[in-house]
Amino acid sequence: MIFLNINTIIILLFVSVISLLGTLIGSSVGLLIKNPSKRLLGALIGLAAGIMLSVVVFDLIPECIKKWNFASTIATSLIGIAIIAFTDKLTSKKGVDSNKHLQIALLTAIGLMLHNFPEGIIMGCGFIVGGSLGIKMCILIAVHDIPEGIAVAAPMVASKIDPLKIFIYTALTALPTAFGATMGIFIGGVSESVLGTSLGLASGIMLYVVCGKMIPEANTIYSGITTTLGILMGFLLGLAMCTVL
Repeated sequence: MIFLNINTIIILLFVSVISLLGTLIGSSVGLLIKNPSKRLLGALIGLAAGIMLSVVVFDLIPECIKKWNFASTIATSLIGIAIIAFTDKLTSKKGVDSNKHLQIALLTAIGLMLHNFPEGIIMGCGFIVGGSLGIKMCILIAVHDIPEGIAVAAPMVASKIDPLKIFIYTALTALPTAFGATMGIFIGGVSESVLGTSLGLASGIMLYVVCGKMIPEANTIYSGITTTLGILMGFLLGLAMCTVL
């Protein structure tokens, strides 16, 4: 039977705080913008979409191929797309579709939660391998989660949801990171196929949300060049993040 010692508790608390920090910083950025114009809102959602697309293309998919293989990456990505497409249809039937912004936020949150779980496992395993590696992974993931917080918060800001609720909902997307870290710490390692499956599913879900929801919605809100520039700047910013970090 596994008992929690003081060092393990400290590590888990540290990982939990760090995993929340980046996401909540991103959420705060979205909340600081009061009564955004359609031009600004289109650019903001476009920016978040561009960053997410870049992260999927240059980070998640290559990492999934590395952990697993090309065929399995494509297969799990397609499964992820099918899952989120079904969820999209289900939420539409239940009336969530009447609020496009809220639906985008919901689907984005689902993708990010699946994405954050393997990140947590990597963080936890990093501490088992060596303290410095774990701390490095925490910092990288915290920075990486800032635009994800913006991606979840921006559509909810457009829906006029209470700021406190937005803050809470955004924080919930970071919880799988802490759960994953707990698993990583206790098992010290994890099957490559488990990581590959999580990354592949997250890739498919995020691709669907970005291409099928966020970009079209950004252009619906404001179809001018500002939205296009937001998407392109987000994509390049995401590329820079993936390259530097």
